[in-house]
Amino acid sequence: MIHLAPPDPADAHDLTTLVGRLTLEDKVRLIAGHDMWSLTELPRIGLRKLRMSDGPAGVRGVSMGETRETSLLFPSPTATAATWDPETARRIGYLMGTQALDKDVHVLLAPTANMHRTPLGGRHFECYSEDPLLTSRTAVGFITGVQSTGVAATVKHFVANDSEDERMSYDSRVDERALREIYLAPFEAAVREARVWLVMSAYNGVNGATMTENSRLQNDVLKDEWGFDGVVVSDWMAVRSTEPAVLGGTDVAMPGPTEAWIGPLVEAIREGRVDEAVLDDKVMRVLRLAARVGVLGEAAPRTREVTSADAAAQLRAVAARAMVLLENRDGALPLNASALRRVALIGPNAVRVSAQGGGSAHVNAEHIVGVPEGLRAALGPDTELTVRSGVFTHRYLPVLPPDGVVDPATGQAGVGVEYRSADGTVLGAVVRLDPTMVFFPGTLPDEATTVAMRTRLTPTQDGAHLIDVLGAGRFTLTVDGRVHAVELAAESTDLGVMLLRPPLLRLEVEARAGVPVDIELVFHSVAETLFGKIGLGWAPPRASDDDELAEAIADAAAADVAILVVGTTDDIESESFDRRTLALPGRTDELVARVAEANPNTVVVVNAGAPVLMPWRDQVAAVVWAWLPGQEAGDAIADVLTGAVEPGGRLPSTFPADEQDVPVLSTQATDGRIEYAEGPAIGYRLWSRRGTKPAYPFGYGLGYTSWRYDGAVVEGDAERGLAVDVTVTNTGARDGREVVQVYLEPADGTLFGTPEPLRLVGFTAADVPAGATTVVRVDVAPDTLRRWDTEVNGWTTVPGSYRLTVGRNAADPQVTTMVTL
Repeated sequence: MIHLAPPDPADAHDLTTLVGRLTLEDKVRLIAGHDMWSLTELPRIGLRKLRMSDGPAGVRGVSMGETRETSLLFPSPTATAATWDPETARRIGYLMGTQALDKDVHVLLAPTANMHRTPLGGRHFECYSEDPLLTSRTAVGFITGVQSTGVAATVKHFVANDSEDERMSYDSRVDERALREIYLAPFEAAVREARVWLVMSAYNGVNGATMTENSRLQNDVLKDEWGFDGVVVSDWMAVRSTEPAVLGGTDVAMPGPTEAWIGPLVEAIREGRVDEAVLDDKVMRVLRLAARVGVLGEAAPRTREVTSADAAAQLRAVAARAMVLLENRDGALPLNASALRRVALIGPNAVRVSAQGGGSAHVNAEHIVGVPEGLRAALGPDTELTVRSGVFTHRYLPVLPPDGVVDPATGQAGVGVEYRSADGTVLGAVVRLDPTMVFFPGTLPDEATTVAMRTRLTPTQDGAHLIDVLGAGRFTLTVDGRVHAVELAAESTDLGVMLLRPPLLRLEVEARAGVPVDIELVFHSVAETLFGKIGLGWAPPRASDDDELAEAIADAAAADVAILVVGTTDDIESESFDRRTLALPGRTDELVARVAEANPNTVVVVNAGAPVLMPWRDQVAAVVWAWLPGQEAGDAIADVLTGAVEPGGRLPSTFPADEQDVPVLSTQATDGRIEYAEGPAIGYRLWSRRGTKPAYPFGYGLGYTSWRYDGAVVEGDAERGLAVDVTVTNTGARDGREVVQVYLEPADGTLFGTPEPLRLVGFTAADVPAGATTVVRVDVAPDTLRRWDTEVNGWTTVPGSYRLTVGRNAADPQVTTMVTL
């Protein structure tokens, strides 16, 4: 079957003529950015403002919380990959595209196609997998969905940006084979297959050249070899030069206006150091993008076809389908809801679910369904549900609840904010739902010297409440007339750490239920704060850790089933910093072990985006991995626990049993370098080569039924690819979903004279009724059979005998056969 590419909207415009109508200054202003989120408009050629938005887990829009704008909150990208279903990724992309249309956003800064090189990577939750094929298939699906709405996708961060610590300065040293087969592969698929419209260059360097200046990768490989005709946009503030970045292939520098380009580039062109043809190519790419997203020429209507209710239902279904059943002893799950009279819901994430990670992927959600809310709806009124935190693990208190605070000046729900000059004149005011504020250049009035936040909170309990002041600088906190002078120093000069892990001061405030508390926070350090974050957190009275743990154990002992929800938080999994350990925070492991001792019928739901250690996994009845499930978290978790939906997910990365077993553990640069010494053998490939047994292998996942594989028939060759037909039987009592995985390895275990472990070459998910047998076809594309040959500096399929394995995961072969390529 021949698939014809859809018509390109840019073909309807004479872009060359439009470029010729622009002055040199116009051209430079166009590629140097206008402000934090947009490019310069040029009405005389019909170019309107082009807006961008962060978007890996939702379309935040052009607001950083200064408006009352909310967004759909999607399951974390790693959860999307756990479905092993490119069509699910396409539907998610389509939903994000429709919300971008709603927000008048033209460019979505997603997907993140970097690799799970180490489980400690801070943005692990935001990436898809440790495998390049699974990452590529998921990314292509997502990009196709987004761009089908007329919104541009941006595949990022190009390339080898797999650690967060020192990301602005480290140099990734990657050999050419690993670079081609692993790290560049998802970007190549995004360009060649999905025809992505933007690529974002990363902060880091690769093999000696900063990525925004890396002409070999951005010009020679991306644009010339792959034929990319879109825009290379820098990561925010990644451009640190004029001529090297311009000549190195970066087309647009963000955020704008980029001072390193505005004046200096005009001068460099006039003095002949940069050919104006280089600039014209960049302008042509921007205009082509503008035509594609509908901001060049006559404006086309931008409409959506999905309601919020439809979107919520789809997000709930995806979140549930992505969940992975890791353990299920004696059929502990699904729960028989009608037989349960008392359920103990325990855990810090049961009380405060982690629906998303931190950083640019974070959005102000329309709503988040809590786990108690979801379980109560699923279990019904006849089941008593007790809820305890058990332990406290969050670094930061919850932000002030929007439904519990009002601006005393306007009566609106939220926090009133005033921008004041040195003489106290109010230069601007707004009421925000989010009581945290992020500062960037241009976000405050020019003459502002202080920012005042005020709100009135009505407590629901008596006792000692906790309040957090967040941010670096000088503050005055006033609580019901009591004044506190606060001064906090930044923990780091790294911009990301300043914004995502601000210092805090915690105070106790005595308050009574139903009696309003007036709170004002004045920030005095505006003049010396170019970038920063300030805010307020609040928590009601709570027991000591020991008392809370004892009460949780007592609840568990008295219950028919104890459900523990434990995991990470968005101040543990976040952009800008890597994790230091795979252990769950605080006393979480102690909580799980003691609850399991009190009630053998203990089910653990792990609410995390990246692997954690689970030393108690053999002591509990069941373990469900729920990821960061997005806004429908509580309902999706309840759906899986009660059997309304099967946990059909499979792990997109290897989960270790012990931290010391992890093949690549460190994320830290040494002398400014990160050596990718493992070459192309990352993830399960390196686990396989080392022979170390993980807790759960790549591709692992159980389900609520059982399966039998009865053989495989392989047809095809290296030129056409392979078709693998696998006979699969659902031997259980209920319908189920199986992900059939095909792996390939050289018969003698070597390639190019070095050890070569197995690699994933194809997969297909199939829904099979109880008791039914079906033949599942897994297509293996010719490209997946090729390897990069450094001797010829090109792709080749190495002839010889190969072992083809069909399995349920990378460590569970069901059918093995030999093929010759």
